[in-house]
Amino acid sequence: MTVHFIGAGPGPADLLTVRARDLIAASPVCLYAGTYVLPDVLALCPPGARTVDTAAMTLTEIVDEMLAAHDRGLDVARLASGDLSVFSALAEQCRRLDAAGVPYDLCPGVPAYAAASAALRRELTVPGVAQTVTLTRIAVSATPMPNGEGLAELGRAAGTLVLHLSVHRIDEVAAQLASVYGPDCPAAVVARAGHPDEIVLRDSLDALPAAVRAAGIRSAAIVVVGPALAAEHFPDSHLYSAARCRPG
Repeated sequence: MTVHFIGAGPGPADLLTVRARDLIAASPVCLYAGTYVLPDVLALCPPGARTVDTAAMTLTEIVDEMLAAHDRGLDVARLASGDLSVFSALAEQCRRLDAAGVPYDLCPGVPAYAAASAALRRELTVPGVAQTVTLTRIAVSATPMPNGEGLAELGRAAGTLVLHLSVHRIDEVAAQLASVYGPDCPAAVVARAGHPDEIVLRDSLDALPAAVRAAGIRSAAIVVVGPALAAEHFPDSHLYSAARCRPG
């Protein structure tokens, strides 16, 4: 028996990896967050599979489901939206499984920020403009941010800033970042990236909150801030330059 932690991508089944699809199809137990996982993903579960929406469950209740499956020798597909590497609550689940001696593995998925970048049709790293992408969120009622990881502090590093789990505090986000990026800095919000009802907003940082409110966006969105979003006059990458491809 194995718990398969699976990055389920931004939601649509056609943005699952092939490995994720196969693991879901082979697991008789599936734990998922109903807020983000679509019915067409759950349709990949084998007939008769036990499917459990974990959106309103505590960590202990979720792990208890895994332990019960382990006792019965049943593999578990544990779905997380986006990729497991950021904001997936993976670490605390693995810690408890380690303590219980339950085996698990990890299957990466399409991260939400990558789906947002695709929706914007923009590279987040542009030659001469931005070569660093910072993934973060704003601290409000969730787990506190560590010292040194406030938005203004992270914004001083320049580059492209990507915020998860923060659109519901867009006024605070814009106010804090305007002090370092400037109010006219290009910014965007992508809600439900990859879904049929995807919403893409592009505006200046100071105008973005009003656009978000007008669109009624409160969750399931990525905020992107940085000059790379509107960069046009930049040098070509050295990657494909004649000097590199045909040296001498």
